[in-house]
Amino acid sequence: MPVKTIAWENNSLVILDQTLLPTEERYAVLETVEDVHRAILRLEVRGAPAIGAAAALGLYVAVQHGAFPTYDSLKNALRQAADFLASSRPTAVNLTWALERMTEVAEGMPGAEPEAVKRALLDEALAIMAEDREACRAIGRHGQGLLADGSRILTHCNAGGLATVDYGTALGVVYAALEAGKKIRVYADETRPLLQGARLTAWELQKSGVPVTLICDGMAAAVMARGLVDCVITGADRIAANGDTANKIGTYGLAVLAREHGLPFYVAAPLSSFDLGQPSGDKIPIEERDPDEVRLFRGVRTAPPGVDVFNPAFDLTPHRYVTAFVTERGIIRPPFAETLKGLSDR
Repeated sequence: MPVKTIAWENNSLVILDQTLLPTEERYAVLETVEDVHRAILRLEVRGAPAIGAAAALGLYVAVQHGAFPTYDSLKNALRQAADFLASSRPTAVNLTWALERMTEVAEGMPGAEPEAVKRALLDEALAIMAEDREACRAIGRHGQGLLADGSRILTHCNAGGLATVDYGTALGVVYAALEAGKKIRVYADETRPLLQGARLTAWELQKSGVPVTLICDGMAAAVMARGLVDCVITGADRIAANGDTANKIGTYGLAVLAREHGLPFYVAAPLSSFDLGQPSGDKIPIEERDPDEVRLFRGVRTAPPGVDVFNPAFDLTPHRYVTAFVTERGIIRPPFAETLKGLSDR
């Protein structure tokens, strides 16, 4: 990545504020658990793996400077902070996965000195970040084998280095293919209503020197019909045990279009995005966001005041439309109810 998305520097959590891109690159220091909650909620840091890493470090930030007389007092504060951070965004399973990993560390040290627990928490958060870096590069290595020299890829939202600690999932496949010497072009959906494809993916790819063409969301069918793309690759926020996939709103439509046009539809995601406790996608919570995200854009009104708005942040792609999942362990193909069995998120 040409920029850092999330980092632990000088005993502080630092993020690139993605709400300001592409016009301004500004880093924010998150000093309290309230800062971290707000940054996740406002999409200053976004993307399932990245918010997992941010939440893990945020949990450490919550107790970092606290004076806890006993182990139990620290554990109680940690649980309250974890519940608070978990309330920020409900769909991406990486958020709760990371928080559970952190709280399990503390619960595995009963009676320990609070400072020792704090050190263990920081170590675990940094391990989550390091694992994400390694997982994304492994996803890239496995996924680039699906792409021929000259492949043209349609992607949606941002599943690049900006959505992870660095490198990315769907875009990690692109970067790995380029590193392997293949010529690759990306078509990026703008991704309404917050334009993560236009503001983030196009910016990230252009900054990385990757050929990219930006299209409006409504152009995807025409682009496929004209034979301009060879496959679709997206990320995921939560994947059920049968392969049903929750991802940024608009993903389901792309999957249906890909099927109609005979194109492979790949989902690139780390194991931490798989929720094997969910038999199907029916019970995956879908976040609904502020109606003004649709009525306005950066304060400029684009719709009549007070008009009714339906604004789910994610949709659900049924497993039958997914050609394969690209994970750090390799390519997973149907039947997903069988091939996903036994996966571990650790």
